[in-house]
Amino acid sequence: MQLLRSPSARERALGADLLVQATGYDEEARLERGARSADVLLAAIPTEPDASVLRAMGHTLGYLADARAVPVLRALKDHPDSRVRLGVASGLSQHQDPVALQTLLELSRDTDASVREEAISALSLKDEDAVDSPELREAFLDRLSDEVTDIRTDALVGLARRKDPRVREPLRRELERQPTTSTAIEAARYLEDASFLPLLLAVREATRPMDDVFEDAIDFAIDCLGGRAP
Repeated sequence: MQLLRSPSARERALGADLLVQATGYDEEARLERGARSADVLLAAIPTEPDASVLRAMGHTLGYLADARAVPVLRALKDHPDSRVRLGVASGLSQHQDPVALQTLLELSRDTDASVREEAISALSLKDEDAVDSPELREAFLDRLSDEVTDIRTDALVGLARRKDPRVREPLRRELERQPTTSTAIEAARYLEDASFLPLLLAVREATRPMDDVFEDAIDFAIDCLGGRAP
């Protein structure tokens, strides 16, 4: 909190980042300290002039998941500095209320790739039974043509979790790309379509040798689709 009052923007950003650790791990203490940390950040945001500090504040508010942050962060979604918009997307990542979701949908179309990636990643992780709408699915579909691989594959995961049939052909194309990403493999697992099994087996063979993370991901996906990893 002392760092947040520093005249140095670098130290204020450090203070905002360190508030994540200050909450501790004990659940009761974490709730109390998290609320106090959110109080400090929410009071400081309106007068904070530095973009890197606002980004750090948004990131920490995302970890704290305090509902009071939603309207404050929403007000910054059109900030001219992409670092601030990135902090907004990060700060809203844990929220599921309509305002937070609408803001993430808007940021998924941002001109800056890092902002789009943060927003679409947050949306793809939302529980499909709790969060679904035509607007959300259209946002995922819109990002399937993104030039950034991680954005495309996160969008695939979002659609696959909702068993949207429109994901099939884009997912096939992504699995045929070299190198294939573990996120695309995850999307195939979520889709639960056994017709993808031969393609996954072919990807596994073509990717040898592979690192442990990718191997675990593709073996798990193959098992889930009723196959047996060779």
